[in-house]
Amino acid sequence: MPQPEHYQVTIIGFEKALATAITGVMDLFRMAGVTWARIHDQQPEPRFSVTLATADGGPCHCVNGVSLMAGSRWDTAPQADLVIIPTIGGDIDGTLDANRTLLPLLQRWHDEGRDLASNCTGAFLLGEAGLLDGREATTHWGYSGLFRERYPEVDLRPHRLITADDNVFCAGGGMAWLDLGLFLVERYCGVDTARALARAFVMDMGRESQAAYGSIHARRYHQDEAISAVQDWLAEHLAESIRIDQLAEHFHMTPRTFKRRFRNATGDTPLRYLQQLRVEKAKKLLEQPHRRLAEITRAVGYEDTSAFSRLFHARTGMTPGAYRSRFLPSTPSG
Repeated sequence: MPQPEHYQVTIIGFEKALATAITGVMDLFRMAGVTWARIHDQQPEPRFSVTLATADGGPCHCVNGVSLMAGSRWDTAPQADLVIIPTIGGDIDGTLDANRTLLPLLQRWHDEGRDLASNCTGAFLLGEAGLLDGREATTHWGYSGLFRERYPEVDLRPHRLITADDNVFCAGGGMAWLDLGLFLVERYCGVDTARALARAFVMDMGRESQAAYGSIHARRYHQDEAISAVQDWLAEHLAESIRIDQLAEHFHMTPRTFKRRFRNATGDTPLRYLQQLRVEKAKKLLEQPHRRLAEITRAVGYEDTSAFSRLFHARTGMTPGAYRSRFLPSTPSG
């Protein structure tokens, strides 16, 4: 039988990188075609070789104090099919300034047609290299305001867990490297290999959103004082019936000016922001076990529980009941 195709992955190491976003990805790719085969007493067929590369070929000193041995320098790494940038665990501005020599390499690899991927705040390095301009991208929801400020030409989708635009891929916050890894294994090796890997690692496939973990706070990252006042007012009047045109009049703006300024400041329309604000409030109430869904629905300005449940699912990827089951604080026992 012909041997399955084998692929080369390079992981970019730098000071204060998140260790798990490196070691976890290395394990995931190296075990593709291996772990599931071993479980079923079959011949392993490794599908990826993985190299950790740093600027000088020395150890990668991660943010948790762990040092990882590199196998290469950035500029002498084996020719890769896929280059992955892990999470920036330290100061973002400091990391960007310290790794300027990486940017032309990323640009060159992109021009050569290699796949480029980032996890979480690693997207800032792709953004700094100009490789996300005009593209869809995602990053950790908590840094979406800063990202929009630095890279206004990027079509940022902070609610998305994974974005794929041509040969550039981004994953959202924290442990989204798991989802990104499975996504890319499927891209190279097919869905059967990816599913087998997910089963072997006891993982879910197909999560699409980090919205359930997000916060409306990121949309306050702007300097328009009038829109900040609107946001304060909305937060205090969630339970009321609110019409956007009346809201514009209340703050002495025409509807057109209001909508334009609001979107420029927050990256969202007033209506979508209001809906998300209500969803965020509902999330907090769902974490209180004594609150009934009908009561929560009224508390955030809706009368129809079914309609609000549909909105909640559209914004978070979960039903209110599923959210409560996952995030309800556990009661201490004993």
